[in-house]
Amino acid sequence: MFSPDRKKQKDQSTMESTTQQNIIAQGTKIVGDIASQGPFRIDGTVEGNVKTSGKVVVGKSGYIKGTLQGENADFEGKFSGKLILSGTLSLKSTAHIEGEVHITKLAVEPGATFNATCSMKGTVKSLSEPVKQQSTQAQSVQSK
Repeated sequence: MFSPDRKKQKDQSTMESTTQQNIIAQGTKIVGDIASQGPFRIDGTVEGNVKTSGKVVVGKSGYIKGTLQGENADFEGKFSGKLILSGTLSLKSTAHIEGEVHITKLAVEPGATFNATCSMKGTVKSLSEPVKQQSTQAQSVQSK
């Protein structure tokens, strides 16, 4: 009844299910917060907060209204709210984004709508350091 083989099988099925993609199908509406370690495909509607360490793909019929936190996201559908990604935001030609966006990289296809306040983390840090060095050199030249 409690053999080690069954326990191993149970552990393996739990591990396998966490790597599978979560799908919110077209015609499905979820109101509330969602948290997951795995990737998402959203073709329905989510009103609330979505938090994942995986990739989020929003299909043409997909819509998120709220906050989305994750690593990378590909949008063909709509988003309204606050978007926080540690990686890349890719917008296909049918994407429509409104709100506040915090990302590292942005890829936009022609035709996409991007009406957002955008903050890009990684790029700003690398650009600010050479500017500091140049202004320090300029001050030392002026003082001589």
